[in-house]
Amino acid sequence: MNIAITVHGMSCAACEAKVRRALEAVPGVLEVSVNVTTGRVAVTYDPPATPAQFAETVSSLGYEVEDRELSLSVEGMSCAACVAKVESTVKSVPGVVDVAVNLGTGTARVRGYAGVMQKREVIEAISALGYVASEKLEGQAQLDREQEIRAAELQRQRRNMWMAWPLAAVIMFLTFQGLWIIPRFMPRTATNWVLMALTIPIVFGPGRQFFVHSWRGLRRGLTDMNLLYATGIGAAFIIASINTIFPNAGFGGKEATFFESAALLTSFIILGRYLEALTRGRTSESIRKLMKLQPKVARVIRGGVETDIPSDEVEVGEIVIIRPGESIPVDGVVLDGHSSVDESMITGESIPVEKTAGVKVIGGTVNRTGALRFEATQVGKDTALSQIIRLVEDAQASKAPIQRIADMVAGNFILGVHLLSLLVFLGWFFVGYGAFFTTDSSFVLSPVNLSAMGVFGFSLLLSISVLVISCPCAVGLATPSAMMAGAGKGAEYGVLFKGADAIEETSKLRTIVFDKTGTITKGEPAVTDLLLDPGGGVTEEQLLAFAAAVEQSSEHPLGEAIVNGAKARGITIPPVSDFDSVPGHGVLGVVEGRSLLLGNAKFMRDRGIESAELAERAEELAAQGKTPMFVAAGGRATGIVAVADVLKESSGAAIARLHEMGLRTVMITGDNRRTAEAIARQVGMDEVFAEVLPQDKADKVKELQDRGQVVAMVGDGVNDAPALAQAHVGIAIGSGTDVAKETGDIILIKGDLMDVVTAIETGRATMRKVKQNLFWAFFYNSVGIPIAAGVLYPFTHQIVGPELAALFMAISSVSVTLNTLLLRTFRPSLSGKGKDKGAGGLGRHTAAQGGAEVVEHQTI
Repeated sequence: MNIAITVHGMSCAACEAKVRRALEAVPGVLEVSVNVTTGRVAVTYDPPATPAQFAETVSSLGYEVEDRELSLSVEGMSCAACVAKVESTVKSVPGVVDVAVNLGTGTARVRGYAGVMQKREVIEAISALGYVASEKLEGQAQLDREQEIRAAELQRQRRNMWMAWPLAAVIMFLTFQGLWIIPRFMPRTATNWVLMALTIPIVFGPGRQFFVHSWRGLRRGLTDMNLLYATGIGAAFIIASINTIFPNAGFGGKEATFFESAALLTSFIILGRYLEALTRGRTSESIRKLMKLQPKVARVIRGGVETDIPSDEVEVGEIVIIRPGESIPVDGVVLDGHSSVDESMITGESIPVEKTAGVKVIGGTVNRTGALRFEATQVGKDTALSQIIRLVEDAQASKAPIQRIADMVAGNFILGVHLLSLLVFLGWFFVGYGAFFTTDSSFVLSPVNLSAMGVFGFSLLLSISVLVISCPCAVGLATPSAMMAGAGKGAEYGVLFKGADAIEETSKLRTIVFDKTGTITKGEPAVTDLLLDPGGGVTEEQLLAFAAAVEQSSEHPLGEAIVNGAKARGITIPPVSDFDSVPGHGVLGVVEGRSLLLGNAKFMRDRGIESAELAERAEELAAQGKTPMFVAAGGRATGIVAVADVLKESSGAAIARLHEMGLRTVMITGDNRRTAEAIARQVGMDEVFAEVLPQDKADKVKELQDRGQVVAMVGDGVNDAPALAQAHVGIAIGSGTDVAKETGDIILIKGDLMDVVTAIETGRATMRKVKQNLFWAFFYNSVGIPIAAGVLYPFTHQIVGPELAALFMAISSVSVTLNTLLLRTFRPSLSGKGKDKGAGGLGRHTAAQGGAEVVEHQTI
């Protein structure tokens, strides 16, 4: 076999020789050709050598082997065994390194080596199994395709039901002939021929799909749920046909015909498929809601004329016009105009945001009042909405570690059930029938008496029931369906999980570490206190005006906070002359003819100005984590202006709720211990790490992990990247709209600590559904299979018929999806507090875009 891989990092002849010698040492390699200029490495080899071995060998030398990823849509999968079958087949395609198939979304993510893995070969391998594989489309096109596929599946199974159920009803009527008048005009043998004639269209019509899919898998040595169906239906129909055509063949005779089992078995399985198709699509509604937010029309200025164009044709730098009530088509920066914009569908914040020149706008949000002109800065796949959709899709398509349980079970389930079914047949045929069979035997929920049933027919019925009642579908859907719903539910509240593993890890958290600046606090100093000296002779307004006057020439952040505080209060700031500054101590100048000083206590003492009362108050302020600055005018102390990085409004409530949830909270900051502990006391932190350099934050997180704690780090996605990466779960808070660049497992669009609570509650709610689904799936199979095998028959003299087993199987599979859909009712405990609707509810917005259409928006 021959392959060619692309290698990055080779720079000279020595590199070429090193790579060639390393690959030639791999057993099975016949010839190696290395081209440093193009980075191409060609290998001729005999199996069992594999491309994966070559890549590992090259990587171990320190070079990078280029890989690529394919996203495919796969139609026709119905259970976890289908997933295992597709994954094992695709992994055998040359060049494929890893594959993850998601049953809930009907997608496959395939990663392989560039130049080796061929898209065509992957698609052909999947198609050979009987599934329909194609490259996954983007955006609205993929949404439309999924809707078409689901509609086609619903129509196909609906058509099958219309064919199967009327015939099955007639078959049941004829089967229960002993209870009615049929024997008076139709003998039993004649009835069997009629039953066979009625069953043939069901088995070879609607039931044909199970035999076709089974055969395609068996040709490759693979099994799935269809084999269970085909075996059960086929066995019932073939034995019934033999006993009708050749009643003396030794398989139970004319009394042992199971046409009703074959007919109802097929009908109930098709009913289950129909209900699954009906409910499964609803777990991915969050993506559809997101895509519906994307406006289809934009109004731009081209050639000096306003023109309506499709929103995906807007180019970066174009001027976009938005009128009141219209939705914003792309991201941009306002050039002129004033308006309030409803961003609740993106950020979850229900209060409209004021927009003026220089402020960013987000595509998909709704303009409420005024008109705006803005310059497009991010269009197409780069808009915030597109990035969010991509993140949610990635999360929904990923696999959680807990899903390995389902994958392991699915890989052996079908074969195991067939072996068990054979054992059940042999056990009842050779031992059970003679030991326990009685003439008052009957089916559960059926008046049919089985007194005339022979040993072969009785044993066969039980073995078929075992095949049919087993349900790997429930196991396969348990995790991905819940993860899809959880990722979508998080997006509704501005919480973006990057993968299913992040959802699972979030549910296990025990310690939450918060960076202080910009996370617990606003990250911007503000004036918090104005204290007057009794003998100072000034008012609070005058005190702040004097302080702002001497600070307006300063570039210090605390000085800016004082100036901004004065402006916010509407205070006129007088001019300053003779300004001077003493670095690290204070500033001075002349304001309205008076000499003004502003600085720390030492700055004042050095100039002979002291106030015992103000000094005592300054100590109290410092103990609260604030920075007190003394103000003196005309040689006399006049008061104190205190500045601090103030807490976010939600910090206290969020930390309190985390404590209620049994979580431990830790704050990490570079501030001095006195300030750090003051902030920690205000919000109720359990532990504080103070005076920590930015590069050492990751070490503190590791220290907590070494204590055996499952740790989340909440901080800025850029500045705290090492600590976020070190934590079990990194939560990037206040990320804004450029979510794709963020480091972290969870991205919070807003800077609200309430969303940390929302993320953890969403993770826990999702994992509760996963565990409920898995418990039900395993409980159902653990209880249902033994009952179908007849363990209760010696006590009840009743057995589960194949048709009832099929009904139970369908109910089991659908119940998992219905239980997952209950996650749609989930509401975080802190959502909606202080809000009218926001992310906590699905508020509706209607906006006319471009004067051409009305688009309905739903908060997501």
